Amino acid sequence: MTVQDTSTAGTARHGDFTELHRRVSAAGLLRRRPLYYACRSAALFAALAALLTWFTVLGASWWQLALAPLFALVLGQLALLGHDVAHRAVFTGRRATDLAGILLGNLVVGMSYGWWVDDHNRHHAHPNREGHDPAADSILFARTTEQALRTRGLRRFAARHQAALFFPLLSLQGLGLLVATCLALTRGTVRHPTLERVLVALHYALATALLAVVLSPLQALAFTVLCTAVLGVYLGCVFAPNHKGMPLTGPETEREDFLRRQVLPSRNLRAGRFVHGVFGGLGHQIEHHLFPGMPVVALRPASRIVRAYCAEIGLPYREANLADSFREILRDLRAVGRSLAAAQAPAKSRGAR
Repeated sequence: MTVQDTSTAGTARHGDFTELHRRVSAAGLLRRRPLYYACRSAALFAALAALLTWFTVLGASWWQLALAPLFALVLGQLALLGHDVAHRAVFTGRRATDLAGILLGNLVVGMSYGWWVDDHNRHHAHPNREGHDPAADSILFARTTEQALRTRGLRRFAARHQAALFFPLLSLQGLGLLVATCLALTRGTVRHPTLERVLVALHYALATALLAVVLSPLQALAFTVLCTAVLGVYLGCVFAPNHKGMPLTGPETEREDFLRRQVLPSRNLRAGRFVHGVFGGLGHQIEHHLFPGMPVVALRPASRIVRAYCAEIGLPYREANLADSFREILRDLRAVGRSLAAAQAPAKSRGAR
C-alpha cells in the first residue's frame, strides 16, 4: 500500500473546476442576458401594478383575501429577481447592483438588501456547514439532534414535531425577514444604512396607508397576515429543497476544493420549465452555487454540462423531483424530532424516580 501524494491529488482536484469553468464559458453560458432580465422585470412590475389597481377598485371587501396570495407570489418573484441582482447576474458594476438591489429589496419588497447580501454570502461560502452557514442554523428548524437538544420551551416542542409543523413554521419566514431587517437597520450593520432605512420606512408607510384607505382595520389585518404567511411559505419552499434534508458538512468538506464543496451539500430539483420558473430558476442549485453570477436562464443548459462532468470525474450529483425533495426534507426533520424525543425519555424516567 502506497502513501498518496496529497499535494498532487489536491492540484488535480483544484483543476477540476477550472476545466468545468472552461466548458461552461465556451458554451456562452456566463454572458449577461439583459433582454431576459428587462422582460422579466417588466412582466413582474406590470403584474404588481395590475394587482394594485385591482386591489383599489375592489375596495373594502373580504374578497381582497383572494388577492393576498397573489401579492405574495409577485413579491416573492421580485425578491428572487433581487437575488439575481445581488449576485451580479444583471449588472456588472457595484454601484448599479447596489442601487437596483436596494430599490428592489427595501422599497418594493420591504426587506433589507444589505442584511440579505451578508447573510447569503456566508451561505455561499460555507454551504450547509453548521456554525458558518446561517441556513444550517435556522431558528425555525433543528437539522441535528445536537441542535434540537439546545432548544428550550416552545422551541423544543416545535423541534420535536417539526416535520408535522413544517409548512406552518415556514409561514413565519416572512415575519422573520421583517425582524432581521429591523435589527440590521437599527444596528446600522449595512453598507448604506440611511438609504435603506428611508426606503424601508417608505415601503411600510405606503403599504399601511393603502391598507388603511381601502380596507377596514380587521380586513387590513387579515390581508397582511395572509400575505406575509404565504410569502414566507413561498420563499421557504423555493430554498428548502436545495439543502435541507442533505447532510450538514464539516471541516473535512471545507478542506475540499471549490467544486466538491459546492456540489456535495446541494440538491437540484428535477422539474419542468414552469416549476423552475416558479422557483426563480433556483431549482438548479448546484449550478447556481458553482456559478453564482450566471443568469438563471442559463442554469438549465449549464446543468447538462455540469451533470455530465460530475459523472466523468466520479462526483455525486444529487437530483430529485419536487415531491421526493420534500419527502426527504420531512424524513430528515422527523428523524431529528424522534431522536430528540428518545433523548428526552431517559431524563423523564430519571425525574419520575
